[in-house]
Amino acid sequence: MKKSEIKFAVTLDENNLPEKIDWSATEGGEESSSKAIMIALWDAKENNTLRIDLWTKDMLVDEMKQFYHQALLSMADTFERATGEVEASKEMRGFAQYFGEKMELIAKKK
Repeated sequence: MKKSEIKFAVTLDENNLPEKIDWSATEGGEESSSKAIMIALWDAKENNTLRIDLWTKDMLVDEMKQFYHQALLSMADTFERATGEVEASKEMRGFAQYFGEKMELIAKKK
C-alpha cells in the first residue's frame, strides 16, 4: 500500500507563540513555509471534528481576513465535490461573498 505524508514543523518563540510554520509533502516533493494553517480532522470514534489552527506572529489581520475568505470558498467547492449538494454549496459561496464584502476584500455585488 502506498503512503503519503504531510509534515508541519512549527518554530515557537520563548512564549510558545508560532514564529515560523514549515511544511512538506512527500507526494510531489513539495516544501514551503506558511504564515497560517487550518486543519480539520474527522474523528470517527467520537463522531466529531478536531481542529488545529495556527498562525505566526507576523501574519497581518488583513492576511487573516483573506485567508478565511479563501478558506470559505474552498470549503464550498470541496463540499460540493464530496456530496453533490449544489444548493448548499451555493449558499456557502453566498456567505463567503457576504463575508468578503463585510471585510472589504471584494466589491459588493450589484
